[in-house]
Amino acid sequence: MSHGNDYAPETLAVHAGVDAHEFHPAVPPIYQTSTFGFATAEEGAALFAGKGQGYIYSRMGNPTVQAVEKAVAALEGGYAALACGSGMAAVHTALGTLLKQGDHVVCSEAVYGPTCTLVGSIMSEFGIESTMVDTGDIAAVRAAMRPNTKVVYIETPCNPTLVIADIEAISKLAHEMGALVVVDNTFMGPILQRPFRFGADVIVHSLTKSLNGHADVVGGMVVVRDQEMYAKMRRMLNHFGGVLPPMESFLVHRGIKTLPLRVRAQCENAQIIAEHFEHHPQVEWLCFPGLKSHPQYELAQRQMDGPGAIISFCLKGGIEAGRRMMNAVKLCMLAVSLGGVETLIQHPASMTHASMGAKARCQAHIEDGLVRLSVGIENVKDIIADLEQALEAAASKAKKAEHTVEPAVG
Repeated sequence: MSHGNDYAPETLAVHAGVDAHEFHPAVPPIYQTSTFGFATAEEGAALFAGKGQGYIYSRMGNPTVQAVEKAVAALEGGYAALACGSGMAAVHTALGTLLKQGDHVVCSEAVYGPTCTLVGSIMSEFGIESTMVDTGDIAAVRAAMRPNTKVVYIETPCNPTLVIADIEAISKLAHEMGALVVVDNTFMGPILQRPFRFGADVIVHSLTKSLNGHADVVGGMVVVRDQEMYAKMRRMLNHFGGVLPPMESFLVHRGIKTLPLRVRAQCENAQIIAEHFEHHPQVEWLCFPGLKSHPQYELAQRQMDGPGAIISFCLKGGIEAGRRMMNAVKLCMLAVSLGGVETLIQHPASMTHASMGAKARCQAHIEDGLVRLSVGIENVKDIIADLEQALEAAASKAKKAEHTVEPAVG
């Protein structure tokens, strides 16, 4: 099937990457093989020279892997995609291709913790400079640009503060100054946000999240706009070796078929939950792109096709209140990750963003008491009831702690 833009996302999610095979299966088969045979020595030589069509070795390409690559590329409106062994393998492949010693990268300050460590610490050991900024502030991005800036890397919405970056404005600025824009589109996914429409050059995803959606695969994807960039990225991935295996590719491709349905159900649930708890007496503040109280609500309406399923909030009582609440949930799972069918709750300062360090978290406005909720597809009344009972339990424990009298010593 052609993966042009002549089909709606719902149709692409079901059919993209499903090409005709000899027996016309409804689902692409799993090519669980490490290597592929050649009909002749000449065919093998041609494939290694890049002059033939076919497969050599699964690190360099596999039909099952290529099927999910085609599906994600179609959904993002890109030229092609490269499936990676994890989201971080995708980030590393993209940045490893685009940056070299002496280059500079501008990066969202509120970004996935390991991405912050890769950009700000590990890559610095290879002579690559970085500046972490609030990419929700175009003036801050402009001020951070240097003559040697080659990449502006943004997460939007940012993780976990939900700050939204104006992809179009940042892309225009970056291109004027000779830099490329890489967008981590994991939070929104291609159903809710398509960065290429706004000028982005490269898109990365953690397939682990909504694209797969069932918490049973770790994977990543890089999507590019043209053949030249694809060739550069493919060369880097082939030599880094961080590829996605066939079985995981099959599972992600299967998950993508229900992506539009799952995402819309999650968005509806998240909107109801955010509205319910925004003014809750135990909530200090709550941030969600679907609320008019979000400082970038208008940008979200213009750039995104839905609010997403992530809610960030801080409880009155700070980190202790958050800890008590998370220890009291029953339906919501206390776990990292996001975008799956199940509702997850976690504490970024001690979990996903612990590797950033206290100083970087403070700069990114990731408060110690911040709680991140990834809303699933369960009945919304059940999710709300669980959060309510957890808040009540947390408040009750807080009151008991206040009235506990320490015994006298001596």
